[in-house]
Amino acid sequence: MREFIPPASRFIDLPAGFPMKRGGALYGARIAYETFGRLNAERDNAVLVLTGLSPDAHAASHAGDPAPGWWEAMVGPGKPVDTDLWHVICVNSLGSCKGSTGPASVDPRTGEPYRLAFPELSIEDIADAAAHTVRALGITRLACVVGASMGGMTALALLSRHPELARTHISLSGAVHSLPFSIAVRSLQREAIRSDPGWRRGRYDEETYPRRGMLTARKLGMMTYRSAQEWDGRFGRTRISAQRRAGQGPFGLEFEVESYLDFHAQRFSHCFDPNSYLYLSHAMDQFDLGDSCGGSAAGALSLMRVEKALVMGAQTDILFPPAQQLEIAEGLAAGGAEVEYVPVETPAGHDAFLVDVDRFGPPVAKFLAIVS
Repeated sequence: MREFIPPASRFIDLPAGFPMKRGGALYGARIAYETFGRLNAERDNAVLVLTGLSPDAHAASHAGDPAPGWWEAMVGPGKPVDTDLWHVICVNSLGSCKGSTGPASVDPRTGEPYRLAFPELSIEDIADAAAHTVRALGITRLACVVGASMGGMTALALLSRHPELARTHISLSGAVHSLPFSIAVRSLQREAIRSDPGWRRGRYDEETYPRRGMLTARKLGMMTYRSAQEWDGRFGRTRISAQRRAGQGPFGLEFEVESYLDFHAQRFSHCFDPNSYLYLSHAMDQFDLGDSCGGSAAGALSLMRVEKALVMGAQTDILFPPAQQLEIAEGLAAGGAEVEYVPVETPAGHDAFLVDVDRFGPPVAKFLAIVS
């Protein structure tokens, strides 16, 4: 088991006995984070970025690490999240393998990796760890909390559990809970990993690693991150060359779309810990914002204390479809927030907030200009 820590990541220790929502506690745990832009003298220009399932804290390039970040087109000087104006904090989620404590980390009680001894993880735990990180950095109130995909869930949990921590909110392709379709997909992803003989009930190593399960899980995920419209327009029925098919045997890769999925899955499979994948995806399925308000997500949204919010999502998103974005917007508005809801026409599907900056960037920049 390995962790994959960006070179510029810094760390905040969580308090000893950090309580987990569904039982258990963590000792010696930490959260990895990176910052971009300067905190002003009033300490009121901080923006917290909460990520999807797989990204690390390296959202953008900076002097400490010039490598492009996972949100390079959105975060930086003069970009929609303008680091000439904002002090941006990006945290790696609790339970990840990118620097924050997770199943791949060493349990200080045993000296061995946690593996499946890591406590059951919830989105609320991730939110509480992020809130602790912000406060440990000396920030008592964020100008904005930005959450995308799983990070959108985490942001809502943070705003519900720490209502005084942020003035405004940007929700990008988030949700108050997972729908049956997305639960079904993630269930199959976890099954693919757990069914791989190399998983060994979480006790794999570099030599016995559930590579095939991780490849299949990633391919299933990637199919839902984009829309059928994009797959069709981008690949059609184009076949790979006979030279590239040579040596595969029967039923090998034949179409360009298969080759694309395989290439990206191969790249991902050895830079993310399989047990972390299981824990984080299960946390997404278990999350329901309504749990904090007698089963009513609308009630929980209406109790949040944000002044303004921007809610965006792709019309072609099948993982967190537009109706879920509208639910967030209406719930926050019912609580008195000034809310702008922007459904985006894009073929890019769920990943549009990552790849369609031309459509997602301007509303984000406009919103942040208003709240500055």
